[in-house]
Amino acid sequence: MVANKVKHDPGQIAKRVLAFDIDQTLNIAKTPIPPEIAELLVHCLDYFEICPISGQKFEQFLIQIVDELQKVGVTEVQLTHLHLFAAQGTQYYRYNLEQHDWEQAYNYPLKPEDVAKITAVLEESARELGYWEADKLLPGDQIIENRLSQVTFSALGQAMGTSEKYDWDPDCQKRTAIVEKCREKLPDFLYEIGGTTSINVAAPGMNKEFGMTHLLEELRVDKAEILYFGDMTQPGGNDYPVIQMGIETITVRSHEDTAYALRGILGVIS
Repeated sequence: MVANKVKHDPGQIAKRVLAFDIDQTLNIAKTPIPPEIAELLVHCLDYFEICPISGQKFEQFLIQIVDELQKVGVTEVQLTHLHLFAAQGTQYYRYNLEQHDWEQAYNYPLKPEDVAKITAVLEESARELGYWEADKLLPGDQIIENRLSQVTFSALGQAMGTSEKYDWDPDCQKRTAIVEKCREKLPDFLYEIGGTTSINVAAPGMNKEFGMTHLLEELRVDKAEILYFGDMTQPGGNDYPVIQMGIETITVRSHEDTAYALRGILGVIS
């Protein structure tokens, strides 16, 4: 439930919720959101429920978004209008004003045996195709990460520089090949390409449609009241299920596109 109503005038704009992919939508992949985006989001929190939804784990939401909002002066009351849908929305975190901290509202983890099977087939498939590049990892990093409700393959790890990640698979052909081989070996799971080097693997149906459906339930809103921003909206992209749901979507190429759109929205309502 939403703790406090935002200052929203339905006569000005029909949307109550702004939902966002993260990488390439709010930031440069795997980096904190820039100050301009942080300031725009803080302003939006006075008028909308703000809902980032991504394949990333909860801790990354804190590093990439929440910490940056705090740097530009977000208040605790505003944070009650920020809803973090991690691992494609299979985990939901909201801010508890009384505890002054984040609480987990729900989580749908994979079975341990499924995590083991997915991990094995990802590594096996990447090795067979020559795309297992553990020698390029930075110290302490890993290619495959258990995010509880999904397993994520990141070809160069999480800590690698942005330019190296962009260069690794700009046309998604490497990841498409890995996904095709994984599906041959382990077909009963959902495979999605996201970010710059990532493949997210989850139980069937555990994609952004699942997350957005729960968003509708948790925030008690209709699809028509949501505006979604994402960069992977093409068929097969991890934002595409949102379009299939019939939710109004703005396709962006970068956080600059998102900033431009948010400035326009705020200009209308303020």
